[in-house]
Amino acid sequence: MFSDPIFIIGVLACFLVLIILMIGIGSFAKGGEFNRKHSNRLMRYRIIAQAGAVIIIVGYAWWRSRGGN
Repeated sequence: MFSDPIFIIGVLACFLVLIILMIGIGSFAKGGEFNRKHSNRLMRYRIIAQAGAVIIIVGYAWWRSRGGN
């Protein structure tokens, strides 16, 4: 499983979502000019990255259930 490139891409996609989420939450907590300019954009990026991660994970699970090696 850990040698499968699709699994590794899925894990990296999840970490990307986590990083975007932490930057967004940090900017919300700090407030200021950065938050006013970029908060909505960061959350849009998070939603897009999260959708991609879910698609990768579901695709990987489907592929493995069909007997993919």
